[in-house]
Amino acid sequence: MTVLGDGDYRYEELDDWAELPDGWHFKEVADVAVDGEDRIYVFNRSEHPMMVFDCEGHFLDSWGEDLFSRPHGLTLGPDGTLYCVDDDLHCVQRCTTAGEVLSTFGVPGKPSPPQSGQPFNRPTKVAFDPANGDIYISDGYGNAKVHKFNIDGNYLFSSVEYGTDCGQFNLVHSVCTDDDGRVYVADRDSHRVQIFDIRGIYVDQWNDLHGPCGLHINNGLVYIGQILTELTVNSTYPNLGCCVSIHDLTGRRLARLGDVHPGEGPGQFIAPHGLAVDSRGDLYVAEVSWVTYGSQQTPPREVRSFRKLSRIRQ
Repeated sequence: MTVLGDGDYRYEELDDWAELPDGWHFKEVADVAVDGEDRIYVFNRSEHPMMVFDCEGHFLDSWGEDLFSRPHGLTLGPDGTLYCVDDDLHCVQRCTTAGEVLSTFGVPGKPSPPQSGQPFNRPTKVAFDPANGDIYISDGYGNAKVHKFNIDGNYLFSSVEYGTDCGQFNLVHSVCTDDDGRVYVADRDSHRVQIFDIRGIYVDQWNDLHGPCGLHINNGLVYIGQILTELTVNSTYPNLGCCVSIHDLTGRRLARLGDVHPGEGPGQFIAPHGLAVDSRGDLYVAEVSWVTYGSQQTPPREVRSFRKLSRIRQ
């Protein structure tokens, strides 16, 4: 048994938890979401982009085969629908849990001009104001913005500009909110998480991170997936990403999950990109292992990209 973490935050790693149909594979998993019945929605980049499992790993359903181009972010909305972000199609599609498209933010395949600040150019993730359902969309690769919409989808405002100063963004990779409505933004390539109020005013930032990609808040805990370095010169250095860290809402780190070196072995991560937690506190970790690692192998090969970490109770 491989155990990750320490103290109150110890997890058993279940790397083969998901029971895939014969001949199916994930290729790589961009994000994951858990609904109120602990069904697990795995948003991946294979021929079957949305796979659904129960909390024991039994396969339940799949959909999205003709709907998505490059899955990126997945968020369960307050009404139980799924907000599916496709950065290649430059849009967000709101779907039922059975795969019916109910509405779309943006026009699929028609991006705004790069660096224009207009929605959307390669968006990444969706979050919600817990008080009124207002919608935040991080946008992402072609812009350095977080856009805010009301519950009816009407545009309200966007963040300010590119940069490394407080309140500015480099690469906006993810967004989420806490129970008080504060907005947490993974400013990935500035290696920080920035925090804002509901008006978009800067509040604080957390540093001491490496490439924060995945960002998830559950029951007062902040889970941050940190990816490996993209540079050859420091690719073997320890403690540079390749982990999931758990923090309280003040930013204090409570645990680090993952070996200090990147890799494919037990307890090792490569690129934790999406995170979700079920009602029992078990953690699901999606990794973009193909694009960051597997495609660079000789010959290219699929690398583990999804696992469950079962929380160990004292």
